[in-house]
Amino acid sequence: MTQAVATEKTSDGRLAIPEEIDPAIEALVRGIIGQVADKWTMLILEVLEEQGTLRFTEVGRYVGGISQKMLTKTLRDMERDGLVSRTVHPVIPPHVDYTLTDLGHSLGEAFCGVWIWAEKHHATIEAARAAFAARTGR
Repeated sequence: MTQAVATEKTSDGRLAIPEEIDPAIEALVRGIIGQVADKWTMLILEVLEEQGTLRFTEVGRYVGGISQKMLTKTLRDMERDGLVSRTVHPVIPPHVDYTLTDLGHSLGEAFCGVWIWAEKHHATIEAARAAFAARTGR
């Protein structure tokens, strides 16, 4: 089954949802959203985008507050999905480098829009939060 791509717009300017959705694409999108919604993936993506190729310990230091276990898991998940490449140098002690792949860079570019959106709407969100807190006491 082929998925229709949402390129048509509705009368109010939103993208029209295709009538047929490929279950494999839907599963992939849900999985990727679940992964990148994880704060560690996004932070590692940002660090590697800004710093370039880094050793395992450097990634952890730049991210800050992440355990070795979580850093290992997150980097493995990112490698599995093709977002980072892992290079092991045959020396003692082991020297492992991580770098974003083209796919990882493109994901970073896609999520750059979230930063732009947040910056544009920061004051509105803060006002809404303050109004909510005043109304609910939270």
